[in-house]
Amino acid sequence: MIQLKTKEEIELMYESAQLVSKTLGVLAKEVKPGVTTLHLDKIAEEYIRDHGAIPGFLGLYDFPNTLCMSPNEQVVHGIPNNKPLEDGDIISIDCGALKNGFYGDQAYTFSVGSIDPEVDKMMRITKQSLYAGIKKCKAGNRIGDISFAIQLICENAGYGVVRELVGHGLGKEMHEDPQVPNYGRKGSGPKIEEGLVIAIEPMVNLGTYKVKFHNDGWTVTTRDNKPSCHFEHDVAVVNGEPKLLSTYKYIYDALGITSNEEDEFLYQPAQN
Repeated sequence: MIQLKTKEEIELMYESAQLVSKTLGVLAKEVKPGVTTLHLDKIAEEYIRDHGAIPGFLGLYDFPNTLCMSPNEQVVHGIPNNKPLEDGDIISIDCGALKNGFYGDQAYTFSVGSIDPEVDKMMRITKQSLYAGIKKCKAGNRIGDISFAIQLICENAGYGVVRELVGHGLGKEMHEDPQVPNYGRKGSGPKIEEGLVIAIEPMVNLGTYKVKFHNDGWTVTTRDNKPSCHFEHDVAVVNGEPKLLSTYKYIYDALGITSNEEDEFLYQPAQN
């Protein structure tokens, strides 16, 4: 059952999502060759706890860490470890936080040093598809409209769109209804209504869309071992329109990137 949120609940979810966004902004300054994913994980846990929240992933379904850290051919759910990042790597960092009884959940794929131009292009196209999907998250549309928009952009560019892993509803639980696939037909799936809050998260591969699930119960890699990337935003339907509860602003500030990609989706919290 889809749990639509009140405006008051969306306010609280905005706080949770913004904390996750700020955590990713802190990490953006630290992602560089020689740094271990376990070190980044500790930074994130301390930051989240210092700001009155609980790491959303730690212990969720028995996951052992604060962050899902998925380099190169890993798609999602990579477990932080002591292996240093290397120049030319990419790494998806997926972070969650529980604050005021509600979850925030966001992911960004970072470049480590200088990366292959083909991989950089895949990351840009995937992020472009995320915003195309967000644009379709309007009252009266259907979830399949989001899915189709993402799939169209990514497959037209020749990339594989992962089938087995999807976006999801978000609220008092990390994973709520509805599921939000990154592939699908226009006009299919649940109707989008006022108060819907979902995590839209394209997971896109340089090669085949097929993936492999590993014996640790978490790690997912591409079947052909080509790189994969992952971007995720939390989106609420407010006054019929898609509004971002999360932001990449803090990442971009840290990396010196200028962007207006979020401008049309800005959420305005109530003034206290």
